[in-house]
Amino acid sequence: MMHIYKPTKEEILAAAGNTLPDVIAPHLKVLFCGINPGLYSAATGYHFARPGNRFWPTLYTAGFIPRLLHPHEQQELLIYGCGITNFVQRATTAAAELRTAELLEGGELLREKVLRYQPQAVAVLGVTAYRAAFQLPKATVGLQPETIGASQLWVLPNPSGLNAHYPPAALARVYEAFRLSLT
Repeated sequence: MMHIYKPTKEEILAAAGNTLPDVIAPHLKVLFCGINPGLYSAATGYHFARPGNRFWPTLYTAGFIPRLLHPHEQQELLIYGCGITNFVQRATTAAAELRTAELLEGGELLREKVLRYQPQAVAVLGVTAYRAAFQLPKATVGLQPETIGASQLWVLPNPSGLNAHYPPAALARVYEAFRLSLT
């Protein structure tokens, strides 16, 4: 069994401001867009790496991937037609540290990325970040009336363990409904 790297507290704190490369390819079924990397993810080099983050279990339970992937296996997402990007590339302790201007710029960069890579759908993971990045204060979870080019635009609940509004089963149901809408 492969030993999973666990960063030290010092390494986690030193990761502030670090960035993670996108997991992306042309014509994916879905490009998941997070808010920005957390320090734990930046320290490990993998998206959604913090123990307790529900992204990977939710993708599995919702049927996007045939087995539970670990963050270090993130490149395998491409095999299943999925990718990962973020609005803001720099790692912070909490998304609340981001400035509105950063989210607005991130929305523009996401548009450019989506027009270049042309996924079937973009799933923004977090309604608050979506509202800020696209200046749509009344947006709700689900399919959005806007598109980016030919790509559908969805807002899904943030998979962070801090999102108490969506326990794991509810989170998986929303993600599964999204997946089923793509077929």
